[in-house]
Amino acid sequence: MSTTICDYMPFSLPSFSAVLLPSAKDGSEMGSSGSHNWVSVEIGREAVLSCPNISNVPSLLVTWRRNCRSCCFLSYRRDHNETSRLNCSERITWKYSPGRDPALRIYPVDLGDEGIYTCEFANTEGNFHFLSPLTVIVPPTVTLTHDKSRVAVCQASAGKPAADISWIPASNHSSEEEFRHPNGTVTRVSYFGWANSSFPSVTCLVTHAAMNQTLVMDLRCKYFCFVIVFRHVLGSSLLHLP
Repeated sequence: MSTTICDYMPFSLPSFSAVLLPSAKDGSEMGSSGSHNWVSVEIGREAVLSCPNISNVPSLLVTWRRNCRSCCFLSYRRDHNETSRLNCSERITWKYSPGRDPALRIYPVDLGDEGIYTCEFANTEGNFHFLSPLTVIVPPTVTLTHDKSRVAVCQASAGKPAADISWIPASNHSSEEEFRHPNGTVTRVSYFGWANSSFPSVTCLVTHAAMNQTLVMDLRCKYFCFVIVFRHVLGSSLLHLP
C-alpha cells in the first residue's frame, strides 16, 4: 500500500475533489512517475532541492519527505500560512519562504543525508510529486610515498565515489588495490615500481568528482624523494610543496 501526503499531516485539510496524476499539455504523465532532479553535493556543503510547481494552479499544501518513515518531514499549508516539521534537525529546513519557493535546504550535508527526497504538492487538480535523489560526494585524501624497494605508492583514501589513479609514464609494473569502507567511501592504492627505470620523475594522477590532483615525485633520490602536489578543486588551483 503506497504512502500518501495525508499519512504525514499533523493537521487536517479541507476537502476538495482531485484527479491524481493528470496529464500535461504534451501528453506526458505528471505525478509519482513524473519529474526528477538528480542532485550531487560535496560533503559539508549546502544542498538545495527544488520543488517546481508543474501545475498552473497554486498549491494548497506542500510537503517534503525522505524515503523512510522516521526521516525528516516538512509541510506548509498556504491558506493558514502554517508550517510544520517532524523528525527534522536544524540542518534541514526551507531554503526560502515556502509560500514563495518551497525549496529544501540541507546544510551542512552529511553522508547520512543520501536518499530520495520527495516534494509533494496538492491543489484542486490533484497531488503532484517531484523527486530529488541526493548523492553526497566525498573528496579523497591523496598521498604519494615510496618504500625501500623503490616502489611509488599513490593512495586516494576514503573517497566517494572511488577515485581513479593513473601514472605518467604509463607502466606495466603498476598494480592497484581497493578497500571499501562501511560508510560507503572507498580507498584505492596504486603501486608503481621504478627500480629499473631511467625516468627522472613519476607522476600520479588522481581523478575524482570533487577534485583532480597531480603528484610528482623526483626519482633521483637515495633516501627521501621530493613530492610536488598540484590540486585542482572546484575551479581553483593550489600548489603544495611538502
